[in-house]
Amino acid sequence: MDRRIFLQGISLATALPAAALLIPDQLLAQAISSAVVERLKKPYEEWRDLVSPEAFQVLFNEHTENPGSSELNHEHREGTFICAACYLPLFESQHKYESGTGWPSFTQPIAGHIVTKRDFKLIILRIEYHCARCGGHQGHVFKDGPPPRKERWCNNGVALQFVQKADQLPALRG
Repeated sequence: MDRRIFLQGISLATALPAAALLIPDQLLAQAISSAVVERLKKPYEEWRDLVSPEAFQVLFNEHTENPGSSELNHEHREGTFICAACYLPLFESQHKYESGTGWPSFTQPIAGHIVTKRDFKLIILRIEYHCARCGGHQGHVFKDGPPPRKERWCNNGVALQFVQKADQLPALRG
């Protein structure tokens, strides 16, 4: 291997993470905002008694459930997927698809109900998303989904609840 090519490759590999800091989140995950959801001012610890221990770990400690562990992977009925903590509707069933990843995946969220932030926990830049109301961690969005948006909103199933179309959505809690 040519030493110059090797050194150029090393330089490029170290510059890419820094360059990612200059790219607005909106280019990496489309800003989904039309309605403004008021953010709750509830300490995360107060959610502990309202959700399961597994859901608390995912929602408020940003853990990830094991792939294939969610019953929502096989949920194909019409309805709405809501935040397991505050019950804010996050996804409609017509935007759910089988991604083969082991987590419930969607092509888009409900406008204004998701907020995004940069995540470098695995060293590479990923876009993490949270419930706009309670701040609960839901998952990550990737640019490898189906057309036309080519987005995969990869969600932890334990961070969601499903409400069938025929049923009334529960009142928001907080």
